[in-house]
Amino acid sequence: MALCYRMRWASWLRRPGVVWSGWVGFRVRVRGGLSRPRGGAAHVTAPRPQEGGAAVADRRIDSLVVGVGAAIGVSVVEVLGLVESALREAGVSRGDVSVLATVDARAGEPGLVQAAERLGVPLVSYPAEELAAVAVPNPSGTALAAVGTASVAEAAALVGGGELLVPKRKSEPVDGRAGRVTCAVARRPA
Repeated sequence: MALCYRMRWASWLRRPGVVWSGWVGFRVRVRGGLSRPRGGAAHVTAPRPQEGGAAVADRRIDSLVVGVGAAIGVSVVEVLGLVESALREAGVSRGDVSVLATVDARAGEPGLVQAAERLGVPLVSYPAEELAAVAVPNPSGTALAAVGTASVAEAAALVGGGELLVPKRKSEPVDGRAGRVTCAVARRPA
């Protein structure tokens, strides 16, 4: 019975304006309150079990922006696979991501929308002109031809974040076709 109650309570906390991280536990600490202004997020941290049965609070970064570029028709599996690989490379978890960012031309792409939903973060988009103004380490002629900016993943991560933690990564080729997703990870300034 207690587990069912805790799970229902955790589901109640999963609503707009609340960022959830960690395991469901008896005690939940809410920093910033649940009535934050639009655009702000309450940070929810729950204890998680450790080896030996002790519970410790999750370390939260919750300030990462993942920039994602994608071809039309990309799958959510390909998007999440690359995002999770980049997060592992950075030594952070899915719960540390606060936003998925892309270019306006791909904001309605089902694979990106579903990836943001599964990560539990908003998908934000920027005009190609704004992304084109960002200096990036790995510009792409392909992106320039497709959406009007030489960078989507790195530029979107940098516009929404600050310091680039993981530069642009491209998904692996599948079934003889080139990878269809790029992503980069940036940390928002404290």
